Amino acid sequence: MRTQPILLEVIATTVADAKAAERAGADRLELVTAVGEGGLTPSVGLIEAVVDAVTIPVNVIVRPHSRSFVFDADDFAVMARDVRAVAAAGANGVVTGMLTSEGEIDREGLRRLTDIASEAGVAVTFHRAFDEARDLAEAFDVLLGFDAVTTVLTSGGKPSVLDARETIAELVRRSRGTRCTVLAGAGLTIDAVAGFVRDTGVDAVHFGSGVRIGGSGLGAVDEARVVQVCAALDAVAGA
Repeated sequence: MRTQPILLEVIATTVADAKAAERAGADRLELVTAVGEGGLTPSVGLIEAVVDAVTIPVNVIVRPHSRSFVFDADDFAVMARDVRAVAAAGANGVVTGMLTSEGEIDREGLRRLTDIASEAGVAVTFHRAFDEARDLAEAFDVLLGFDAVTTVLTSGGKPSVLDARETIAELVRRSRGTRCTVLAGAGLTIDAVAGFVRDTGVDAVHFGSGVRIGGSGLGAVDEARVVQVCAALDAVAGA
């Protein structure tokens, strides 16, 4: 793990991914399954195996299905069990998100899960459900009101975060002085990451397909690509 201030989070879908990302210098993992569906909750066995295999923090997605980010009572009951299971497996945190049918943050659902996460001592990242919110500024204000939410993963409401530099920069400005970090992800590339960080001022970036073999979300983590991203981030930090 690097000691420079720009955090690099890498998606892992297997134990091999996790080990490769750590060897190459990633600071944190997001563990998911079903990448093609945007990421779903992995099995307890996989969570335990990854936590045992690496020393860097492992955040685990808690998302019961890929139909939408609008969840019913049964979905939330499942998610509550999963948050507890993630904590019991020794993970660092959970990555979750939920909206109302009107495109607003589901405050009641989020409060339920953050209360459980806080009791279990795990961090909470609000994932890219945020990007589907009706009003990003309003949604961000809501999330800032939740002490347990320490990270917001976002592409600035665009398919690629590279097309949302101004939005990301504004979210970063609004996050200053709070306990919440803007984690920029989706569409980042090795060549573009340094300029993106300089333009937006982000303190944390998230890579998936950009550091995988063939640039495919279904490919394995490519250690050489992770090393290149680390070098680019180190260069920006040292400039």
